[in-house]
This record gives sequence, C-alpha cells and structure tokens, in this order.
Amino acid sequence: MFGFKKKGKKITGEGFMQGVIALMFSQVIIKLLGLVYKWYLTNREGFGDKGNAIYSAGFGIYALLLTISSTGVPNAVAKLVSEHNAKGDYRGAHRIFKISLATFAVIGLIGTLILFFGAHYISNAWLAIPEAELTLVALSPAIFFVSIISVFRGYFNGRENMKATANSQTLEQLCKTIFTVLVVEIVAIGSGINTNLMAAGANLATTLATVGSFLYLYLYYKTRRKDLGNEIVSSNNYPTKNVWGTVKSILMVSFPMSLSAILTSINRNIDSMTVKRGLENFLSQGEALKQYGILSGKVDTLTSLPLSFNIAFATALVPTVASAKTKGDMSTANKRVSFSLLVTMLIGLPCMVGMMVFAQQILDLIFPNANEGALIFQISSLAIIFTVLEQTVNGALQGLGRIYVPTIALLIGVTVKCILNLVLVPIPEIGAAGAAFATAACHAIAFLIGFNVLRANMKLDLSFSKFIVKPVLATGMMAICSYAVYFLISRIHPGNMVTLIAILVAVIIYVLAVIALNIFTQDEILMIPYGQKIYKILKKIGIYKDEVNSLK
Repeated sequence: MFGFKKKGKKITGEGFMQGVIALMFSQVIIKLLGLVYKWYLTNREGFGDKGNAIYSAGFGIYALLLTISSTGVPNAVAKLVSEHNAKGDYRGAHRIFKISLATFAVIGLIGTLILFFGAHYISNAWLAIPEAELTLVALSPAIFFVSIISVFRGYFNGRENMKATANSQTLEQLCKTIFTVLVVEIVAIGSGINTNLMAAGANLATTLATVGSFLYLYLYYKTRRKDLGNEIVSSNNYPTKNVWGTVKSILMVSFPMSLSAILTSINRNIDSMTVKRGLENFLSQGEALKQYGILSGKVDTLTSLPLSFNIAFATALVPTVASAKTKGDMSTANKRVSFSLLVTMLIGLPCMVGMMVFAQQILDLIFPNANEGALIFQISSLAIIFTVLEQTVNGALQGLGRIYVPTIALLIGVTVKCILNLVLVPIPEIGAAGAAFATAACHAIAFLIGFNVLRANMKLDLSFSKFIVKPVLATGMMAICSYAVYFLISRIHPGNMVTLIAILVAVIIYVLAVIALNIFTQDEILMIPYGQKIYKILKKIGIYKDEVNSLK
C-alpha cells in the first residue's frame, strides 16, 4: 500500500500527480469532517456562535505556538531529505530525520509548557476573552505531539511518499470529529450545558486526535525500518556535518518556512485581538463576541474548504522542485509549477464565486440554527482565490530555495490587514465585514509579490488567455446557469434541496465548460492519473484532434 521510492527509480509526471491526488483526497475528507463537527458545534444547544468564539480564540493562540514549533517543519525536512535522496545519500537523509525528531521534540515540549502555564495570562491580557483559558490548557499537550508528527510527515514527503502524510491527516481528523462529539456531549451532560466547558472539551478532542496520528506514524515507520536499513547500506558516501551543524542547517531552512506560517497564524490572531475590541465601540460585549464567532467559526470554516483541494500542490511542489533543481532538471519543475498554478486557479475561482452567489443559501443549509453572517461570508470569499494561489506559489518558491520571499510578502500583507482591521472594524456600517475585507487584501498583496518573484525565477507556461480569460469564462457560465436553476426552482419549491440541486448543476456546468474551452493542453491531461484514457475519450468526442507524445 505504501511504497518507498527505490534508488534509481524515475519520478514520472503521473507519480507527482498520484501524490497530489492522495493528499488532495485526504484534505477533502479532512475538511468535510471538519465541517461535520463545526456543524454539530454551531447547531448544538448551548454552543452556537458564542461557543465558536471561545473555541476559535483558544485555538488561534494554540495555532500560533504550534506554527512557531512545527508548522514549517514538514516542508523544511521534505526539502532537505529530497535533496539528499536525489544524490543517493540515503544515510544523510535519514540522519536529517533523526536529528530533526530530537530537535523539534524539545521545541514542542517548550511550546506545550508555555501554553499550559500561560493560559490564564494569554486569555485575559491578549485575547480579552477569559472564557478561553480552559481551551488553551486542553490544547497544550497537542503542541508536543504535532511537533513530532511534523518531522515524520516531512521525512515521508521528502521521499515522495505522500500517502503516509495523507493517511495520518485523515486519521487525525476522523478522531477529532468523533472525539469532539463524544467529549462535548459528555461535558454538556455533566456541566448542565456550560458553554465555556463545552468549548474546552471540543479543543481537548484536538489533543486526543494528535495522539492517534502520532501513534499511526510511529507504527508506520517501525514497520519499514528494515527497508530503510537496506537502503542506508547501499547509500552513496557523503561527508556529514556534526550534530550541531546539522541542527543549524535544519533550523536555517525550517525557520524562514515557519516564519511564513507564523505570519499566517498571526494574521488569524489579529482578528481575535482586534475584532471583538473594535466591535465593542458600538455593540454590547455579548453581541461583539457573537459577531467574532460568526467570522472565526462558520465563515472561516467554509472559506477554508477550497484550501483542502489545493494544499496538496503546495505540499508536493516543495520536494519535487527541490529535487529537480538538485538534478538540474528545471524543465520538469517548470511544467509541474505551471500545471499546479493552472489547477489552483481552476479550483479557487469557482469556489470564490459560488460562495459569494449562494452565501445565504449555504448558511441556511449547513447552519440552520445559526444562519447569520451572509455579508461577512461573501466578503471573506474574496480571499479564496488569492489564498490558494499564494499557497501554490509559496510551495514552488520554497522548493527553489527562495524561502524568505513568502515570509516578506506575507509580512507586508499582514501589516496592511492589521491597519485595515483597526480602521474599518470600529465603523458601525462596516463592523466585522471590515476584517473579512482586510484578509482578502492581505492575501492579494502576498500573492502578487510572490508570483512576480516566481515568474522571474522560472519559465512559466501561463498565457493571459489560459490563466485568466478561460477560467473566468468557465466560472461565469457556471454562476449564471446555477443561479438561474436556483431562481426558477425556488419559485416553485423553495427549500434547502434547491440549493443542493443548484450546486450540483454548478459543478456539472463548470466541468463541461473547462473541457469545452480546451483549458488544459494535451500534455497536461497526460500528467493526470489515467490521463491516457481521459485524453482518448476527449479525442474521440472531438475536443482534441492532434496526437501527442506522453510526458517523460
């Protein structure tokens, strides 16, 4: 089921895409499961938008510490491991793994202790949400486990074994969903529906899920130690640095990669620290907390769904581009990155437009007991296209070794967001929608900076017509047809079923439009798993007419 790449095995386009598909499938399941427990929490009596605000505030601080201790680690370890493997230095690659494991276990433990003992101060002084203290305590052990998990995932990603990461992430989210429901129900029964304790119980489920993911990866690694040992024996001999020199190399790569993720987490925490305070200028404390809960709970959950489809490309590009660069094969890297950016555009654009068009209908469908926030949802959706493109661009830049560019770009974006939050949120006519607009501006700026640097370093095959005009036409056709269907049917039989029908129509129309507009070249179709069969079908129905040679 899980195979390590043997020495000398050629990495094909299909192999790259199979890794992407595995991660994409995993991420889709993760987001759907996340939507399940978010649906449960939001509609659960005694939780709702207020519970989401407490839950999200605590989780935001946890995510920040987690980012500092581990978020840049998978890509950093993957980059270093892939570079060693590309030279046949399997011993050096495994040494990177072992030293990284020890290093980030210590860093993760420090993060756990900071969150555990600092929970009272952080919740009161930083967040101004005292109710979040228990959520921070419940989450603190997870930092240690995720730090270790990140090293395992980075090692397997560097070996271009994406399925190990995909399976561990899916297992973690499945456990989180199950534990969230169980723990919150137990706490609700035992506490008489205490919102603060229920929010803490929901975050405790995250900690339990990370333990399950760690156990899976550890057992997976143990079952393959013999194969790894045989590979190390056959390794080419290269000079090695001492332990501290290796630690320094790991940190020099992981730190700038982590900085970008840290800024992303700070970006979220800007909302937790400014939105409620800004809204209290013209709203009561309870209503301000509720509005923040809408933004950080329902809206963030929904607008992050498209990222699940796309993050696979960003993850897979780091080791792929790094390996290609080490081998001097930039032609392959150019093709991978160009294709990934095109697919990213085709994923992000329809998701953005669809959520803007059907914002209220989606809220009615998923959160019937707490369906407020359509305007905030629509404005937040603007960020989707820039966020997913930024993800892919950052993966390519990190693979190229331009690891500080995403950090600098996002730093500028986050600075703009902070200013916009402070200016817009206190305005009564704008309120929480100002924070949503600020997030879109942040990611638009970060993407444009990163994309221009990437274009200066790679020969991207992306014409204006292919990358902009055709995706916009396909998305426009989708939006018009799906809304027309919704408008007509809702006049006869209104209800949530009409929304589902309209979404299904949107998917069908969009796929047909992408095919009819010939957005993909024949070579790009052949990069997809089963691309040969797909191409033959499309050629048979007249979409493509010229024969091509498959990619090497």
